[in-house]
Amino acid sequence: MDVMVIFAKFTELINTFGSPIVIAIILFVICLAFKVKAKNAFMSAMFAGIGLMGFMWLINEYIPIVVPVVMNMIENTGLNLPGIDTGWAAVAMVAYSTQAGMIYLVLGTIFQLILFLTKFTNVFQPSGVWDQYSYAIWGSMVYFMTKDLFMAVAFMLILNLYVTICYEALAKRWSTYYGYQNCTIVQLHHGMGVPFAILWSWLLNKVGAHKINWKPTNIREKFGFWGDPIVMGVIIGFALGIAGNLKNLGTMAGWGSVITVAIGTAATMAIFPRVAAIFAQAFTYLAAASRSYAKEKNREEVYIGVDDASGYGETATLLAGTLFIPIFLVLTLVVPGNLFLPLSTLVGFPFTFNVHTSLNNGNIFKSLVSCTLTYIPGMLLASSLFAPWTQIYNAVPGIEPIGQGALAGNGFFMGAIQNLMMRGVFSWGWIAVAVLFVAYWPIWFWFKKNKVKIVDFIETNALMGTE
Repeated sequence: MDVMVIFAKFTELINTFGSPIVIAIILFVICLAFKVKAKNAFMSAMFAGIGLMGFMWLINEYIPIVVPVVMNMIENTGLNLPGIDTGWAAVAMVAYSTQAGMIYLVLGTIFQLILFLTKFTNVFQPSGVWDQYSYAIWGSMVYFMTKDLFMAVAFMLILNLYVTICYEALAKRWSTYYGYQNCTIVQLHHGMGVPFAILWSWLLNKVGAHKINWKPTNIREKFGFWGDPIVMGVIIGFALGIAGNLKNLGTMAGWGSVITVAIGTAATMAIFPRVAAIFAQAFTYLAAASRSYAKEKNREEVYIGVDDASGYGETATLLAGTLFIPIFLVLTLVVPGNLFLPLSTLVGFPFTFNVHTSLNNGNIFKSLVSCTLTYIPGMLLASSLFAPWTQIYNAVPGIEPIGQGALAGNGFFMGAIQNLMMRGVFSWGWIAVAVLFVAYWPIWFWFKKNKVKIVDFIETNALMGTE
């Protein structure tokens, strides 16, 4: 059988069964590999599948409530930008439609498994096989621009090496904050933002921003009833609904939308922690087994990669992500050269705040500033990629093409580090690939030598002012 046919079948398998089922199966296999009893492994897989399905139901119910309001906000601001936000689902479809993308879905998973088994990293990333599209999007761009398949694959492998350092540095903090034992997020689109987020957390502490402690527990202590997460959800959802219905406040439909957004946000605040508790049970046996495995194999504590949806509805994460929507709309107006008209990106911000919220230990103020500072350089670089991405997008069968005068855009292109790396490959080809590969090793050796100090540094900065 042709190799590309095998890759295509594997892609079809992943797309057919969906993230919750695929990840549940993978977790079952991982549990058995870590010598968890079969019945406990089965229950772990079930809790993971149920939890992820619950997350998806909540998010899929919440997003359609928010989207019309966000569209109204965009219309009210007078934004008229050609970069249409295609959303992550379209990105995954396009990324896996290319030879480079299909190859990496399989090759990347094998590569990540090798990195773990050889003790190159203590984070088991292949459990996040669903998210290989976040590498495939960049590899597909390189393949489209250079027509060099091997260069595209090499670039994706190098991205994987670099992000390994990032999610390994993040692992303990993410696991501690979100309460999932020995778990962390491993997606490229989050991991590459970790260095920025660590830098901003440190700088913000230096200027005293940690004294503005907008942590949900702190707010609850100060404001009592008004600081309750559900009440805060109602207030922020209400404000978002008002902002998106300024022209409709004289109608019953307008107020219906306002109240729906308010209750929908509050419902997510109330229900998500309960689903998260179910999801957390998936890792109880595995966490204990992984610690035994690490001790038996004489290696450092092991972390398992999980879906970024697991942090979406945590109180500070969802509040910060929702509050960031109007901030980002302002950025689209003031950042020079921006062509991006956000939509899916806006309602997906709580995913992004997994990194910023955990690194700032739930301080919403610091998280908002940190995310803003991280997005500005990414926005400065992103728009020039929309033209080639539109050509790739329009060439994929089964997707409605973007019309003349418009461009396909996506928030993934606002990843400044991977954007700069890819530009180097566009300009210098294999020379850039070689430079990136050689430059990686001194960074990796430095990180490994100083890892304990780096993790302690991250922990100290995160806890400052929020303990």
